[in-house]
Amino acid sequence: MARVFNFSAGPAVLPEPVLKNAAAEMLDCNGSGMSVMEMSHRSKDFEAIINGAEEHLRKLMNIPPNYKVLFLQGGASSQFAMVPLNLLGKNGKADFLNTGTWSKKAISEAKRYGKANVVATSEDKNFSYIPKVAKDKFDPQASYVHITSNNTIEGTKYSVFPDTGAVPLVADMSSNILSEAMDVTKFGLIYAGAQKNIGPAGVCVVIIREDLIGKALDITPTMFNYDTHAKEKSLYNTPPTYGIYIAKLVFEWMLEKGGVPAIEKINREKAKMLYDFIDNSSLFKGTAAKEDRSIMNVPFTLPTDELTENCLKEAKQNGLVQLKGHRSVGGMRASIYNAMPFEGVKKLVDFLKKFETANK
Repeated sequence: MARVFNFSAGPAVLPEPVLKNAAAEMLDCNGSGMSVMEMSHRSKDFEAIINGAEEHLRKLMNIPPNYKVLFLQGGASSQFAMVPLNLLGKNGKADFLNTGTWSKKAISEAKRYGKANVVATSEDKNFSYIPKVAKDKFDPQASYVHITSNNTIEGTKYSVFPDTGAVPLVADMSSNILSEAMDVTKFGLIYAGAQKNIGPAGVCVVIIREDLIGKALDITPTMFNYDTHAKEKSLYNTPPTYGIYIAKLVFEWMLEKGGVPAIEKINREKAKMLYDFIDNSSLFKGTAAKEDRSIMNVPFTLPTDELTENCLKEAKQNGLVQLKGHRSVGGMRASIYNAMPFEGVKKLVDFLKKFETANK
């Protein structure tokens, strides 16, 4: 069967060259005579893989030396607990911007360990926009401010990050890390589940400023303490070795493509092509505020459920899959991450045009 264009929100499409490289090395990785899945995480062979992955990520994101890069398990959902356990400290309170499903989960988890103050929310309009918050609205005594930089379900993102002054800004970047150039120094901590722009499900990348490490609450489990993993260079226990290996290959693929600036240019072209069609369509309608639109996740709706189901069915028949929208938004959603080729988005737009013509 021919490969389809996979618009899943995650686990998501991976670059074909990466998959082919991994397939070629499945039985013998780099002359080791074994698969990465068989390697000891204490071996020199795997040490080269994890060190290479960190080195490539640092280059791609221009991560300063005073930030640690950790490869952890548990996905971004574990970070909903790890962040407050490690950062709440003696103040015991943090500020949150509630912009969607994943923000709500982070807020709910933080409340288990301290005070989670919601400074602003866009829930009044089903999270279809990003609320603007002035610097003086944040509590200067808060331990940190938490945002979700891109909202996978609702299709919104921050174009400008909030100014939190001396309070560390923490961002869940699961669905837009590496999609556009970002200044890491604006953040105290960045975390991202791998299964969208980094690699397969099972790895979570954490980028944390060194001064924020070593302040965990006494109740923090050893495995949930950033200090544990920072001291052992992500090798305290057996990490998700194969996922880290694939992440390394993805980082290498990105560097070969010209790094984040080159990838961002293509991402914006893909998103513009799709949004231009939606904006000029009489059948399809975008759901996110134009000024806050994501370039990774594009939700849109049709007039009726019947039309939606027909569109999804015909799309699948044309090799365009995983386009069903999340139940909280409905309609359809195209996730067009880094690995989604321009040709995939063009084929989607061409299909939607034909569907519109046939259903006027």
